[in-house]
Amino acid sequence: MSNKNLIFDLDGTLWDSRATIINIWNEVLTQHQLITTELKPEDLNQYMGLLFDDILKNIVPGISDQKIQQVLSEIIQKENEILHIQGGILYDGVMETLKSLANSCTLFIVSNCQDGYIESFLDYYQFTDLFKDIESYGRTQKLKAENIRLIMERNHLSPENSVYIGDTQTDYDSATANSLPFIFCEYGFGTLSIPEYKPSISKLSDLEFYI
Repeated sequence: MSNKNLIFDLDGTLWDSRATIINIWNEVLTQHQLITTELKPEDLNQYMGLLFDDILKNIVPGISDQKIQQVLSEIIQKENEILHIQGGILYDGVMETLKSLANSCTLFIVSNCQDGYIESFLDYYQFTDLFKDIESYGRTQKLKAENIRLIMERNHLSPENSVYIGDTQTDYDSATANSLPFIFCEYGFGTLSIPEYKPSISKLSDLEFYI
């Protein structure tokens, strides 16, 4: 491959924030009397990469749209505050790999997260200078495929020298919708419908074999 523009997913690809955000979810959902048993970090696995509205509808069946917006507003505010202070857990080799790749490639992030979440990641690990551009559902209210398209248009990227890197079926589908090659992170939260999909990596540092 000859990929000089690398567009990354965030959760399950670059870091794992579950241990930090689970306490916030439990606090807010308990205050609103929406759960009787606290969630565990692993309970979030099936939801990572989904939109917040869909996550809440799964956790609290029958929740009203008005209540969703109220609860999400509180969770988002607390998450962005706490993640700036506590961060999440980087996957093995992420810091070294990103710094190395930034010497020869242009890096981007597109995630289905709230506005401010990617910024918390970049600020906490002082990665801001490594990435040229970012986009999120929270900022545009657009799905991941559309946000990838926005990044490509804004930065004049072509599918021939770009790739999307993620860990879920949504990531694969969103890349495909933009005619982008896709690299699957086996260590993340998701699975693909294509058995033994290639190219795939078991740690981020393996990415350098495909660039």
